[in-house]
Amino acid sequence: MTRSVAAAAVADPALSMRGAVAALRRTDPGRYHVRGPLGPDDIAADYARRYAGVPATSRAVPEDVVRYRTGRHDIPVLLGLYGDAERVRGWLPGYPRRVDRAGVRRLLGAARPAVTGERRAERRPVDLAALPVLRTTDRDAGGYLTAGMVLADGGAALSVHRMLVLDRERLALWMVPGRTLARRYDEALRAGRRLPVSVNIGVPPAAMVASALGGRFLPAGVDKLAVAGALAGAPLTLAGAETQPVPVLAESEIVLEGYLDGSTADETLGDRVTGSLPEFLGYHGRGQAGLPVITVTGMTVRPGAAYQAVIGPGREQSVILGLAAALSVALAGRSPDWNLLHDLHLSPAGGGLLTLAASLRKTGPADDAAPARLAREVFDAHPFTKLVVFTDDDVDVRVDEDVLWALSTRANLGSDCVTFDDYPPLPMDPSQTDAWLAERGRPGRSYVDATVPYRVRGLAERAFAGPPPRPRRAARPADAPAAATTPIPTGVPTTPARGRVFDRGPA
Repeated sequence: MTRSVAAAAVADPALSMRGAVAALRRTDPGRYHVRGPLGPDDIAADYARRYAGVPATSRAVPEDVVRYRTGRHDIPVLLGLYGDAERVRGWLPGYPRRVDRAGVRRLLGAARPAVTGERRAERRPVDLAALPVLRTTDRDAGGYLTAGMVLADGGAALSVHRMLVLDRERLALWMVPGRTLARRYDEALRAGRRLPVSVNIGVPPAAMVASALGGRFLPAGVDKLAVAGALAGAPLTLAGAETQPVPVLAESEIVLEGYLDGSTADETLGDRVTGSLPEFLGYHGRGQAGLPVITVTGMTVRPGAAYQAVIGPGREQSVILGLAAALSVALAGRSPDWNLLHDLHLSPAGGGLLTLAASLRKTGPADDAAPARLAREVFDAHPFTKLVVFTDDDVDVRVDEDVLWALSTRANLGSDCVTFDDYPPLPMDPSQTDAWLAERGRPGRSYVDATVPYRVRGLAERAFAGPPPRPRRAARPADAPAAATTPIPTGVPTTPARGRVFDRGPA
């Protein structure tokens, strides 16, 4: 990677975390703060109290970015980077202005495979205690990596997981059976070999959003790294690890190298499995037993690095998941009804996964039946989705109050809300647990048709037309060179989205 290309990556907010921070400080400096010193056990609570929004707290606000000094660590903590969806969209020139069929087709057409390059970082002795790993609550089994992106199998496995620090050189990793990383791990164990992995912290925003895509919805020959390149408008750069045969994201702030070899450990507090860090819906998590263990063999840190984290139930999780899930929903659509789709949005109120608003542009009376068919397709393909609200295209689905306005004035819930009870419950949602169901009955997936019947559309014409056009995001600077070296072929993930949010890549 040439010096000019490296400099461009650092400056581009899609291609490096520090580029995103620099962009925020340049364009909206009042949203960036420095606090501390605070200990790693106190930082998450401080951030939640001062800045976090729904679902962590009852504040419906975008989150600010805070750099925390810890006192005893030379690496500060960064929280809040993804806490504002419009801010993140502004960093990703390839993200569709509207998430519809045409938008995701353009995105796939712009896919840019990752390229090889150089990582400029200092190699440090392996010591996880040297990182300011946060403990979110007293119920947590310990300190957790919450924004560590795991790469394996040449980059074909790309996903974010929660990882409990066990000691100075071991991490317990939660991963869901059936996903790409879990499949590669199982294959390695059956073959009697280790699975080399890299854990990348402080990754490019384009990679973070792409990692949460449902890989099975991508066409053959397009992987998540290539989609990240499309989101960024330039390819991401991979470099080789120093102690393992595995790639790393060259612009990551911190990289841990290691392997999975069949060793396991429990998420324990004392001598029993109890809680893990809070989950994305705002509730306490549950600890797991027998988690695979990563043995760390190498650690590199960029000059001036920051340790990036999320607090679990904060808005950051919802934004990352919601931006990616909207793309996944549009990519999964197969029937002609999807041609009516105008835009998609997954609200932070549902953690970016449970609550979907979809605006439709009807063309005739026959389209009045489309919401029922589309809802079935969504629930079949996306097991996290619990509620879909369909609106007309004069409603801005990114504005929760506008969606509520459509619900209030264009839907009669007695006839326009339909529930399907033939889907399995989602245990992370308290209202779908066995204890809750014993009090209230069966869980279900529901949709609300808050569209105007086509024949009476004249009765529901807005006095002032909406939604207003959104400003077009600036493209990448013309003088920002794209990295141009050797494309790296990678595989295509194929598994559906299921499991816990700290195994964030749905495939």
